Amino acid sequence: MKKVLALIAALVVATLAFAGCGGSQSSSSSSSSSAAQTSGTKTLKVGATAVPHAEILEAAKPLLEKEGIKLDIVEFNDYVQPNLALNDKELDANFFQHDPYLQNFMEEHKEVKLVSAGGVHIEPMGIYSKKVKDLKDLKEGATISIPNDPTNGGRALLLLQKAGLLKLKDGVNEKATLQDIAENPKNFKFQEVEAAQVPRTLDDVDAAIINSNFAMQVQLDPTKDSLFIEDSTSPYVNIVAVRQGDENRPEIQALMKVLHSQEIKDFISNKYKGAVVPAF
Repeated sequence: MKKVLALIAALVVATLAFAGCGGSQSSSSSSSSSAAQTSGTKTLKVGATAVPHAEILEAAKPLLEKEGIKLDIVEFNDYVQPNLALNDKELDANFFQHDPYLQNFMEEHKEVKLVSAGGVHIEPMGIYSKKVKDLKDLKEGATISIPNDPTNGGRALLLLQKAGLLKLKDGVNEKATLQDIAENPKNFKFQEVEAAQVPRTLDDVDAAIINSNFAMQVQLDPTKDSLFIEDSTSPYVNIVAVRQGDENRPEIQALMKVLHSQEIKDFISNKYKGAVVPAF
């Protein structure tokens, strides 16, 4: 009888011990899963044009990984799709434009609700030519290509005015159009082209007004090859755009902290040597 009772007691102890181990294992597994979820890397999907935006983001990647965020860079070669993709939640942010362009874009696309999360750099717009070495040598009736979107087109006309090639009506700002030209002493003709395509017109026109990012994509050095270029007073700071309300997301704030770091400032200064200028 004693042997039977001893056997029963042993079985009970073994059962409790097994149950206890099972309970401990389940708790440990749950804790491990929770920890993995808490410490797991988050992904931030950012749309950008190739140069310099995607290159700057590539430099930011390892810095952002230290914050537990993986940066997924999606490259675009135009100025329309990145905003539409961001508005449609296909992206978390985009990095390719300045605020005047964004504001004008939203005026034309009422469904788009985006805001700036912060400025990063300035890409000076320049005047380029394969036909002349000095702007004063542009002939009567010369053809000049400029971007066809409202803000970059107006920006190009303001640059031509600053270079002394034409004069705009008083009070005209970055929304200037060809109809706002008040004086055109040499009767220049203008060819309006999508901003990304302006560099391709250089062989066919006398001069072209090109955004620095597109100039660099065709191996033009803005500081050496341009005949005239915007200076550091340019108001066209390139921004990171996000959907309204997302500017306060921790991941977006972490991205901006990295993009405003000394490491990124040094990267921009060393790599682009004045063709792209930090704005922070």
